[in-house]
Amino acid sequence: MSEARPIKCRELVELVTAYFDGALSPAERTHFEAHLRGCPWCARYIEQMRKTVELTGRLREDDLTPKMRDTLLKAFRDWKASTA
Repeated sequence: MSEARPIKCRELVELVTAYFDGALSPAERTHFEAHLRGCPWCARYIEQMRKTVELTGRLREDDLTPKMRDTLLKAFRDWKASTA
């Protein structure tokens, strides 16, 4: 990412994991947060992602029905196959 220009929505989406992990450089974080202040859609996306991380962090295997477990495993298998 260029340090001299604002980031675009697509770039923000690609950087969200690094943002949550604290892995952005200070300049990248500044640009990321500036974008959030000016883009209500990305700000909402980040809040949804925060909530997802918070809720899934509490999820235990016992919380899933067998059908839910199978659906999730299939989704991850399909995703992994499509990215291979």
